[in-house]
Amino acid sequence: MIELTKLNGDTFWLNPHQIEYIERTPDTTIIMLSGKRIVVKESLAVLRQRIVDYRREIGAFKNEE
Repeated sequence: MIELTKLNGDTFWLNPHQIEYIERTPDTTIIMLSGKRIVVKESLAVLRQRIVDYRREIGAFKNEE
């Protein structure tokens, strides 16, 4: 899970495996597989790095090499 921040400052944890795609409109908007849209304070670059770090932590890249 990755920690993110809503626009109102509340933090929450998100399972990045449930992300379908991400938009910048101009806020970073995460669209989940369920269709739910979540707007976060983090930039696209920060969000991407957190997902990469999480996947490294759980060893996900070993299966993708």
